[in-house]
Amino acid sequence: MAFLDKLKAGLLKTKNALFGGVQNILKSFVRVDEDLLEELEELLICADVGVGATEDIIDELRDRIKDGRLKEKEQVMDTLREILTGMIGEGEPLKLETTPSVVLVIGVNGAGKTTSIGKIANSLKKSGKKVVVAAADTFRAAAIDQLGVWCERAGVDMIRQGEGSDPAAVVYDAVNYAKNKQADVLLVDTAGRLHNKKNLMNELAKINRVIDRELPGASRENLLVLDATTGQNAVLQAKEFRHAAELSGLILTKLDGTAKGGIVLSIKKELNIPVKFIGVGEKIDDMEPFDADEFVSALFSL
Repeated sequence: MAFLDKLKAGLLKTKNALFGGVQNILKSFVRVDEDLLEELEELLICADVGVGATEDIIDELRDRIKDGRLKEKEQVMDTLREILTGMIGEGEPLKLETTPSVVLVIGVNGAGKTTSIGKIANSLKKSGKKVVVAAADTFRAAAIDQLGVWCERAGVDMIRQGEGSDPAAVVYDAVNYAKNKQADVLLVDTAGRLHNKKNLMNELAKINRVIDRELPGASRENLLVLDATTGQNAVLQAKEFRHAAELSGLILTKLDGTAKGGIVLSIKKELNIPVKFIGVGEKIDDMEPFDADEFVSALFSL
């Protein structure tokens, strides 16, 4: 199954909740007016598009009504599609300009961090990249073992030490292994224990010092994994993590398990951090780089 088909299937709950609701609203109105906009506003907020993003969408619809570009209710769907595509903007691929490039992955337990790393490693390998994974979340032995299973599935090498090891030491070993093997990408699993932000910041700082020393000038990405099923809590979580790490992108998981796919718009509005990967299933091929056009097309597909 092509990923677009998986995306359509994965976004079905969001599509039914959001655009099924829009269609129902349109059936109840003869013309596009302020009452219609109020109904749309409530629907968008309930779909976790977020208050700020919803206000922008409604304001744009209102402007188009005033200047005559939106006259008939039959135009509403196409207009919404155009507005949403513009709000999400162009996708931003990973910056992998050096050999190796480094991608740090952060996220709380349960968000899907470990599986995301395995899936991204698989995606990168399929695109022709040589990938090494550093198991630097050493807080739980089970997490290291689980990551090892995913790396084995993806067919990539993983560098690990025992539970409780210094994460920076794991990264040091992994950096040197990646250099020796001439790997294209080093994926680093990092701790996401946000309940102690100071320790997290110190841990990330140590890891970054090792990378800066051993790979000066390397392309870098700091990606945060967010669970889409948590809705607006994911936005709050991202705001907290942004204080602990300089985030360059987001990985949005479990979109297939929620009607809250509108969170993509809320994230863009509130954080202006690009979504770089989305996950729509449990299988190793169920994660791909985020494509705004594909995402909106899946939402509006028949």
